[in-house]
Amino acid sequence: MAYSRSFLTALSLFLVLPAAADEAIFVGGFDDLPLMVALSELNDAGVIFDTPQGRIVERYASGATDAEAVLRFYDETLPALGWQAAGFLQYEREGERLTITIYPPNSAQRLTVRFSLAPS
Repeated sequence: MAYSRSFLTALSLFLVLPAAADEAIFVGGFDDLPLMVALSELNDAGVIFDTPQGRIVERYASGATDAEAVLRFYDETLPALGWQAAGFLQYEREGERLTITIYPPNSAQRLTVRFSLAPS
Protein backbone atom coordinates (compact mmCIF):
# COMPACT_ATOMS: atom_id res chain seq x y z
CA MET A 1 0.00 0.00 0.00
CA ALA A 2 1.50 3.33 -1.05
CA TYR A 3 1.13 6.36 1.20
CA SER A 4 1.72 9.95 0.23
CA ARG A 5 4.62 11.87 1.75
CA SER A 6 2.24 14.33 3.43
CA PHE A 7 0.32 11.48 5.09
CA LEU A 8 3.54 9.92 6.37
CA THR A 9 4.76 13.31 7.60
CA ALA A 10 1.52 13.93 9.48
CA LEU A 11 1.67 10.46 11.00
CA SER A 12 5.30 10.95 12.03
CA LEU A 13 4.52 14.28 13.64
CA PHE A 14 1.61 12.79 15.56
CA LEU A 15 3.86 10.02 16.88
CA VAL A 16 6.87 12.21 17.67
CA LEU A 17 5.60 15.57 18.84
CA PRO A 18 4.00 15.94 22.26
CA ALA A 19 1.06 17.94 20.90
CA ALA A 20 -1.35 16.64 18.31
CA ALA A 21 -0.10 16.99 14.74
CA ASP A 22 -2.71 19.64 13.89
CA GLU A 23 -1.33 21.84 16.69
CA ALA A 24 2.26 21.65 15.48
CA ILE A 25 3.85 24.91 14.37
CA PHE A 26 6.35 24.78 11.53
CA VAL A 27 9.30 27.00 10.73
CA GLY A 28 8.30 29.40 7.94
CA GLY A 29 9.53 28.43 4.49
CA PHE A 30 9.81 24.75 5.37
CA ASP A 31 7.18 22.16 4.51
CA ASP A 32 7.57 20.06 7.62
CA LEU A 33 10.23 21.40 9.97
CA PRO A 34 8.56 21.65 13.39
CA LEU A 35 9.34 24.64 15.57
CA MET A 36 10.28 23.55 19.06
CA VAL A 37 7.62 24.76 21.53
CA ALA A 38 10.19 26.78 23.54
CA LEU A 39 11.17 28.77 20.43
CA SER A 40 9.47 31.66 18.66
CA GLU A 41 10.21 32.41 15.04
CA LEU A 42 11.84 35.75 14.27
CA ASN A 43 9.62 36.87 11.40
CA ASP A 44 11.86 39.76 10.32
CA ALA A 45 14.95 37.57 9.88
CA GLY A 46 15.81 35.10 7.15
CA VAL A 47 15.44 34.53 3.42
CA ILE A 48 13.67 32.13 1.08
CA PHE A 49 14.83 31.57 -2.52
CA ASP A 50 13.94 29.06 -5.20
CA THR A 51 16.83 28.38 -7.54
CA PRO A 52 17.22 25.99 -10.48
CA GLN A 53 19.36 23.79 -8.18
CA GLY A 54 16.76 23.77 -5.36
CA ARG A 55 15.48 25.88 -2.50
CA ILE A 56 17.52 28.02 -0.20
CA VAL A 57 15.86 28.83 3.10
CA GLU A 58 17.31 30.59 6.12
CA ARG A 59 15.09 31.26 9.12
CA TYR A 60 15.73 32.18 12.75
CA ALA A 61 13.98 31.49 16.04
CA SER A 62 14.79 32.33 19.64
CA GLY A 63 13.67 31.21 23.06
CA ALA A 64 14.47 30.85 26.73
CA THR A 65 15.76 27.29 26.48
CA ASP A 66 19.16 25.65 26.38
CA ALA A 67 21.20 24.27 23.51
CA GLU A 68 20.97 20.71 24.82
CA ALA A 69 17.15 20.80 24.69
CA VAL A 70 17.24 22.12 21.10
CA LEU A 71 19.76 19.47 20.09
CA ARG A 72 17.72 16.69 21.70
CA PHE A 73 14.43 17.87 20.16
CA TYR A 74 15.74 17.96 16.59
CA ASP A 75 17.82 14.78 16.94
CA GLU A 76 14.66 12.95 18.02
CA THR A 77 12.18 14.63 15.65
CA LEU A 78 13.94 14.94 12.31
CA PRO A 79 14.72 11.25 11.65
CA ALA A 80 10.98 10.49 11.98
CA LEU A 81 10.41 12.99 9.16
CA GLY A 82 12.88 11.31 6.83
CA TRP A 83 15.97 13.41 7.62
CA GLN A 84 19.23 11.47 8.02
CA ALA A 85 22.05 12.73 10.21
CA ALA A 86 24.94 14.08 8.10
CA GLY A 87 27.11 15.58 10.83
CA PHE A 88 26.61 17.59 14.00
CA LEU A 89 23.23 19.34 13.64
CA GLN A 90 23.24 18.61 9.90
CA TYR A 91 20.66 16.48 8.16
CA GLU A 92 20.02 15.40 4.57
CA ARG A 93 16.87 14.38 2.75
CA GLU A 94 15.93 14.21 -0.93
CA GLY A 95 18.92 16.21 -2.17
CA GLU A 96 18.70 18.91 0.48
CA ARG A 97 20.88 19.65 3.50
CA LEU A 98 19.47 21.18 6.66
CA THR A 99 21.93 22.82 9.04
CA ILE A 100 20.92 24.00 12.50
CA THR A 101 23.14 26.52 14.27
CA ILE A 102 22.61 27.41 17.92
CA TYR A 103 23.89 30.77 19.13
CA PRO A 104 24.55 31.49 22.84
CA PRO A 105 21.90 33.27 24.92
CA ASN A 106 21.77 37.06 24.73
CA SER A 107 21.37 39.44 27.65
CA ALA A 108 17.68 38.46 27.90
CA GLN A 109 18.75 34.80 28.34
CA ARG A 110 17.28 33.80 24.97
CA LEU A 111 19.33 31.71 22.59
CA THR A 112 18.94 32.01 18.83
CA VAL A 113 18.62 29.10 16.43
CA ARG A 114 19.33 29.38 12.71
CA PHE A 115 17.73 26.88 10.29
CA SER A 116 19.47 26.79 6.93
CA LEU A 117 18.41 24.66 3.97
CA ALA A 118 20.31 24.35 0.70
CA PRO A 119 20.75 21.79 -2.05
CA SER A 120 23.26 19.14 -0.98
